[in-house]
Amino acid sequence: MADEVTDGYSGEGTLLRIFIGESDHWHGKPLYEAILLAARQRGVAGCTVLRAIEGYGANSHLRSAHIERLSMDLPIVVEIIDRPEKIEAFLPQVDEMVEDGLVTLEPLHIQFYRRKH
Repeated sequence: MADEVTDGYSGEGTLLRIFIGESDHWHGKPLYEAILLAARQRGVAGCTVLRAIEGYGANSHLRSAHIERLSMDLPIVVEIIDRPEKIEAFLPQVDEMVEDGLVTLEPLHIQFYRRKH
């Protein structure tokens, strides 16, 4: 069962940012989708998947949305925010899933996190 979702919270938080490619997969589904679903299952407060129009990573291979390169795999950024302890608990699963990419952590202050009931 998933942990209780953080609600009605303000205070210290952590931003987990994952840079991967659109063509990366995990157990038959797109990696970005697998990460998003895993975060949701664990009750992490929030996750957003962003599709970039251009970028490159460690191997300097350019990934671009230019018309002549539409078939290329575009950069994907997955951003996940929650309390530091929830992000730390999720990191081993991310480590297992991401074979080729960059993972960063940034401390932040959550001004408020709430949902309309």
